Amino acid sequence: MEETYNPWSVVNLVFHHLAAQGLHPVLGDAGDPGPPAAQLLSALGIRPAVEGDRQIVNQVRRELADLRAAAFGEDPAPGE
Repeated sequence: MEETYNPWSVVNLVFHHLAAQGLHPVLGDAGDPGPPAAQLLSALGIRPAVEGDRQIVNQVRRELADLRAAAFGEDPAPGE
């Protein structure tokens, strides 16, 4: 059985370690910290599970909304 971790807990741990060393880490200069956090986790050899990847979940939701609209003539819900 594989052990799992909340990816943000890992990012938080790394940031606290760096801050304890007197460094001032910044995760992305502005905006969504997700992509830089994913790069950090990847550099550490950590791959988030698909079900925990917000970007994949959002893409799947958009694709499902498009399919519903095409098949049933439904309008996508706001934000989809």
